[in-house]
Amino acid sequence: MAKRKTTNVADATTPSTESTPTAAPETAYESTPGTEFGGAYSRFSDLDIHLFREGKHGKLYDKFGSHVVTHNGVQGTYFAVWAPSARYVAVIGDFNGWDRGSAPMNVRWDSSGIWETFIPAIGNGQTYKYFIVHEDGREMEKGDPYAHFWEVPPQTATKVWDTYYEWNDGEWMANRGPKNALNAPQSIYEVHMSSWKRDPSDPTRELTYGEIADALVPYVQEMGFTHVEFMPVMHYPYPPSWGYQVTGYYAPSSRFGAPQDFMKLVERLHQAGVGVILDWVPAHFPGDANGLYEFDGSHLYEHPDPRKGYHPDWKSYIFNYGRPEVRSFLLSNALFWLDRCHADGLRVDAVASMLYLDYSRNAGEWEPNMFGGRENLDAISLFKEINEAVYRDFPDAQTIAEESTAFPGVSRPVFTGGLGFGQKWMMGWMNDTLRYFEREPINRKYHQDELTFSTVYGFSENFCLPLSHDEVVYGKHSLVSKMPGDEWQRFANLRLLFGYMFTHFGTKLLFMGGEFGQTSEWNFDQSLDWHLLDHAPHKGMAACVKALNNLYRTEPALYQRNFEASGFEWIDTTDRENSVLTYARRGDTPEETVVVVLNMTPVPRPNYRIGVPAAGTYHEIFNSDATEFYGSGVLNGEPLTTEDTPLHGKEQSISLTIPPLGVTVMKLEK
Repeated sequence: MAKRKTTNVADATTPSTESTPTAAPETAYESTPGTEFGGAYSRFSDLDIHLFREGKHGKLYDKFGSHVVTHNGVQGTYFAVWAPSARYVAVIGDFNGWDRGSAPMNVRWDSSGIWETFIPAIGNGQTYKYFIVHEDGREMEKGDPYAHFWEVPPQTATKVWDTYYEWNDGEWMANRGPKNALNAPQSIYEVHMSSWKRDPSDPTRELTYGEIADALVPYVQEMGFTHVEFMPVMHYPYPPSWGYQVTGYYAPSSRFGAPQDFMKLVERLHQAGVGVILDWVPAHFPGDANGLYEFDGSHLYEHPDPRKGYHPDWKSYIFNYGRPEVRSFLLSNALFWLDRCHADGLRVDAVASMLYLDYSRNAGEWEPNMFGGRENLDAISLFKEINEAVYRDFPDAQTIAEESTAFPGVSRPVFTGGLGFGQKWMMGWMNDTLRYFEREPINRKYHQDELTFSTVYGFSENFCLPLSHDEVVYGKHSLVSKMPGDEWQRFANLRLLFGYMFTHFGTKLLFMGGEFGQTSEWNFDQSLDWHLLDHAPHKGMAACVKALNNLYRTEPALYQRNFEASGFEWIDTTDRENSVLTYARRGDTPEETVVVVLNMTPVPRPNYRIGVPAAGTYHEIFNSDATEFYGSGVLNGEPLTTEDTPLHGKEQSISLTIPPLGVTVMKLEK
């Protein structure tokens, strides 16, 4: 009887050689069509097989993988795996001492490449892998691609596990539509679960899903964020990948607990009125020996042509988007997280890398499509199918594309020729804005176009403004450390940046730590520096972000027309000398209009006159220079009445005091 074979986690940047061991003798293992348990019991109908092979199946997680069932009065587990290039497949695990010959699977008669078996007396928690012999005799041991539970790394096996959970978030699920809608406020808090917070008594210990819920739910409520976006929670063995090298696409990471523990975390956020968005990574997967790479000895999931199947940047493997069975795998996976885990949205990683055949490739390293272009037609059609399925089956959810190019129609409906995403990250805004704010204030007057340029293309897509994890690693510095000047100016600049972000059109995303001015770069392997909140600048920063979230959620002008040109109007962009910008945000009714004034220098501007959209009395409803925010307290405490002094194309104007490195938001008294 064979001993259990434990495979250490392969470096995510290097394919393991363990997937191609010495060939076995041709007669070592044999498999024949089953009758009693293998051939007689199956979860696949003819329609399932047809949809799977057409790339149209959206619920393969009900079919493949391991499922505890009762068959002919016997309780056990049904296993199904796709391995068309295998000549022998067996289930190995603790239950049979990892014996490769005692639990062979049976290949279906219909040439689908699906292997099945039923093994009595196996239930939830049983550890297993698939032992696969390729047609040429090569042997490999693989985790189940559809498993819901993987062992904690460095162990690499999968477990029989179901996703049954008694959900108690019915009120949220029934009423989430308006909260996830495009005309609703969406302020997203991006969280890396491993490093958001750790055990104070043991900084090396990651919190469990339950412990994260205990701390995160009240914090997000207190800070006023509407949604949490988790960086990939799908099972990943290599911590430095931050979760972007996924091995178990259908399994929440076991390093924090069981699948039901993750569901409880989602449920508690929902009960608190907070939406949950999950990072999803269909762009690539690692070459780990136990994972998808060369799964049955062939290029099963990855494209066989390295020009399309290998990613030079991440040294990982690219799905074969043109293979129907792989399309079904990815379609089902997207729907799985919305269905079984009640996610409210998917933020799709690295979309640009999928759209272009020449992404990160030099001339001669890629092959044009059938029309001679560089677009990946298979990936484009897959995005359209997945987005259509998401909005058909989960109309209250959102898909958000991380896409950094000018590819047209990313967030436009498929029926108009778009890719069908609900939103797209506004990477141009992020790059221009950070570049501008990193400049010394004395030089900003020469670069004002970096801020005004966003409106040139800003309504071509439904944009989300991201200040994400990518901007605070690899020597880029934390957000507050990017800012010029002394300590007071750095924090004032960051409050100004956040004020600009929250009053700009588009939804908002802020990576954890930015909300209180984390001073060091993000380290995936340690907790945020929560002790900084004991100090006035950081405490003030957190208070400012809390106030901005409240302003954003309560002022309809800041969200009702987030993606419409009618919701934004420049009032004045000409005062380059003083680096002052003025604009209006409009809601569905004129009385909701707010006026925003940005002072990009540390010089206060008393008696500064601006044109306003309507006559009346204006009140200051937000000022980033408030003393509770660690500001200098240059405010407009008294109401300001308009005067019949035309300015900036308006018949009425007001004279106000603009704080140093500050943002002022004014609203007309009803």
